[in-house]
Amino acid sequence: MRKYIIVAVLATFALGVYFFSNSSPIIKNYPPKNDTIVAFGDSLTRGVGATDGKGFVYLLSQKLGKPIVNLGVSGDTTKEGLARINEAIKKNPGTVVLLLGGNDYLKKVPQEETFNNLRQIITKFQSGGSMVVLLGVRGGVLSDKFEKPFENLARETGSIYVSDVLSGVITKKEYMYDTVHPNDEGYAIIADRIYQKVAKYIK
Repeated sequence: MRKYIIVAVLATFALGVYFFSNSSPIIKNYPPKNDTIVAFGDSLTRGVGATDGKGFVYLLSQKLGKPIVNLGVSGDTTKEGLARINEAIKKNPGTVVLLLGGNDYLKKVPQEETFNNLRQIITKFQSGGSMVVLLGVRGGVLSDKFEKPFENLARETGSIYVSDVLSGVITKKEYMYDTVHPNDEGYAIIADRIYQKVAKYIK
């Protein structure tokens, strides 16, 4: 009898692990309250390095079949993004595509400050009813110190998460305009990567 109980307990545990690992994350403010999409970020969001109409925001807009308001500002850190967030909130976005953190790394902003600012930005957007798509960036050359903090932040805030959007792009010269910004081909890869994650959430 004891043997059967142990087997039943193990089976129940395995079933729970299966459903937990395969269940979709709970996304805050899903479904979006409206069709307005805002891209909020830095030069990558702006599309620096791409020819006209070839930045990832424009390409993502085409893939989704919905317009996206591009509020990318070159050079912005998370602190500067937080300071101008009201500009984006006034657009009353149903969805916000957030890409910040790369300039924090380049300017050696303390990691704790970077992710505290990102958390505040996400919280402010979510408080206004927006669904947030958090785009991760790499924090380091040999090792990625941003990987886990981005994952944790997305999970804790209920954001859709796209990990390290420059993965496989920044290491290949054929996809890069300069050492930081992709070219048309690189942005196309990024747009497709984001689309694969958000398509089921944005109808």
